[in-house]
Amino acid sequence: MRTVSYLFIGILFGITMFKSEAASWFRIYEMFKFDSFHMYGIIGSALLIGIVVVQLIKRLSIKSFYGEHIKFAPKAKSFSRYMYGGVIFGFGWALTGACPGPMFTLVGAGYIPILVVIVASIFGTFLYGLLKDRLPH
Repeated sequence: MRTVSYLFIGILFGITMFKSEAASWFRIYEMFKFDSFHMYGIIGSALLIGIVVVQLIKRLSIKSFYGEHIKFAPKAKSFSRYMYGGVIFGFGWALTGACPGPMFTLVGAGYIPILVVIVASIFGTFLYGLLKDRLPH
């Protein structure tokens, strides 16, 4: 039953991404040219909702679908690590016109060439797993 709920949440997320035009290459292009507030509004709304939900989880001790306590591990503070990661993420976003969330939305909407990007993302994640111990901390 949990799998069905995950599937439903994923479908709802995809519909929301598509209908809000967050998966639109043209909207992303407008954002990077500072021609439109649309994407900044979506990202800002997601950030605000995320902050509220995380605080609710922490303060109300909300449990996962499995009944386990949700824990938030502190992140290591390393400027270079996040700078390099952000640059690589930004290049990928600029080259493909999609960040990871909308990639699957685009497949669902019938944009089959995005499968090349998804395969490359999976390969990049695998490569990171192999090299993570040698990367800057």
